[in-house]
Amino acid sequence: METLYVVKIGGNIIDHSEKLADFLQSFAALPGKKILVHGGGKLATQLAEKMNVPQQMVEGRRITDAETLRIVTMVYAGDINKRVVAALQSHGCNAIGLTGADGNAILAHKREKAGIDYGFAGDVDAVNAELLHALLSLNMAVVLAPITHNGKGQLLNTNADTIAQETAKGLSTHYNVQLIYSFEKSGVLLDANDDSTVIPSINPSYYQELKSTEKIFAGMIPKLDNAFAAIRSGVGKVIIGKAEELPALIAGAAGTSIVHE
Repeated sequence: METLYVVKIGGNIIDHSEKLADFLQSFAALPGKKILVHGGGKLATQLAEKMNVPQQMVEGRRITDAETLRIVTMVYAGDINKRVVAALQSHGCNAIGLTGADGNAILAHKREKAGIDYGFAGDVDAVNAELLHALLSLNMAVVLAPITHNGKGQLLNTNADTIAQETAKGLSTHYNVQLIYSFEKSGVLLDANDDSTVIPSINPSYYQELKSTEKIFAGMIPKLDNAFAAIRSGVGKVIIGKAEELPALIAGAAGTSIVHE
């Protein structure tokens, strides 16, 4: 089965033009099929401040009122997405940028949680795997912005990590999917303050051992829970590490690989 790389990058790359340029050159050079999922970084917050639109975060998630939705749509689906696509084209990588509304790529529903109104924040219901498979079959790299829709005309602001995971799961029947989550650390660390303590590989039994002996810090547990959920849903491997080290992550020479037994 052909390999597909689904790579998610966040604000630590988006917010730094030099790091982003270097990463996109590395991403463009990846062989075969690939999808890039990007977050928004600080740009939406900065624009909201300039437009005097107050911003509120709860449990690390942005409260998306109507004005904030307009801002994140402009920034994520417009400015960032199209700059990324243009940069990939400059490296000879034919790319197409999409939101969840384009081609009905990602359907979602408005998030509901007792006691918290997240506004127009969305949770994914379905990924249009056939559409993405068709685009990938044309040798196009797909660049996904974290904006989805509910099928009734409403756009929704959706967590990029979730989009990456659901996209990887949805395409796992077509490809051997390698899901790469990039963040500021070099991988899953035995010592959260020491980047030299990267754990090269974790399988389910080792994960349980790490949790029971409290060898991994609490903030990493939700990421690993999501990684193993992806593995159980058909994703071949999840890799966690720095986007700056993308070629080494793919080669297994950096980061942490989350694998089956």
